[in-house]
Amino acid sequence: MKVAIVLGTRPEIIKMSPIIRELERRGMEYFILHTGQHYSYNMDQVFFEQLKLPQPKYNLKVGSGTHAEETGKMMIGIERVLFDEKPDILLVEGDTNTVLAGALASVKIGITLGHVEAGLRSFDSTMPEEINRIVADHVSDILFAPTEVAKRNLLKEGIPEEKIHVTGNTIVDAVYQNLQLAESVNIQFADDDYFLVTVHRQENTDNNVRLRNIIEGLKLVKECFNIPIIYPIHPRTLKRIREYSIDAEGLNLIEPLDYLSFLKLESKAKLIFTDSGGVQEEACILRVPCVTLRYNTERPETIEVGANVLAGTEPNDILEKAKRMIDINRGWKNPFGDGKAATKIINIIKQKLLIIYKQLKSN
Repeated sequence: MKVAIVLGTRPEIIKMSPIIRELERRGMEYFILHTGQHYSYNMDQVFFEQLKLPQPKYNLKVGSGTHAEETGKMMIGIERVLFDEKPDILLVEGDTNTVLAGALASVKIGITLGHVEAGLRSFDSTMPEEINRIVADHVSDILFAPTEVAKRNLLKEGIPEEKIHVTGNTIVDAVYQNLQLAESVNIQFADDDYFLVTVHRQENTDNNVRLRNIIEGLKLVKECFNIPIIYPIHPRTLKRIREYSIDAEGLNLIEPLDYLSFLKLESKAKLIFTDSGGVQEEACILRVPCVTLRYNTERPETIEVGANVLAGTEPNDILEKAKRMIDINRGWKNPFGDGKAATKIINIIKQKLLIIYKQLKSN
């Protein structure tokens, strides 16, 4: 059995790392194809080094572009590799353009497709990620849903139950596996009181009013609590702040961080402000209260257990939700599994491919 791992962004590297480690542990044949959707050292290469993962066998180096440009280039490159490698199954994770390209390229040429973190829904079709995850789910042969909520979403859309497997989320595996390593990282601010911020989603960064409001809301939080706000800023967001002439004075804007440094900052923060789905999950796992700078979330489990709240992007709402979450009881239960998702996923893959092989042989 040969497994193709297709990834292209920082979150995909992190969430696929437990699966890669499990394949390595079992001595199974696999290869990594990196689309190059994230391509800077701090946003990409350093993750392979820190997590001690093998380098990708292929790197398409697609880089940035419009959604159509990125997806088209990826599909062409992925298809060529698949024709050469002939894997038995291709795995994608999440909701990026890499996921969409990998999913479409594999099903078009008849390669079994597995979608890790299937079934997430924001129910906001204006989000490119929502379209990507829906398409990937509906063309996948095996769907690895992180929670029962995700499974219900898939069933409501008519996906056969026999395709769906609730495994927990590999982000729990990754946090558990890497938190001890992160503790040994020496990083500024980690021993002080601070709030942590990430903002990178297109609907926020490419909207002048929304991004301006978010920054104003964070400045209100800084003024109210007099606690430093640490913001490892995505390059695109920094570009937009300068382009829109937004005053971010008072916020500590720093370079993007490697995974272990960011994980340590997350674990020590008093409060996290984010529009990232993965950071909502990590904050919940680490028992750090989260304020989500969006009007919806595909991680409703974090809200249900009391770890997270939706603030939207209005400045006063951001401050109000910060006041609500700052002293909240952190004893909530992690809804994303026991940290053994990767083991379950590989076990399911082996069982499913064995069934497919026997069916082909009998025909």
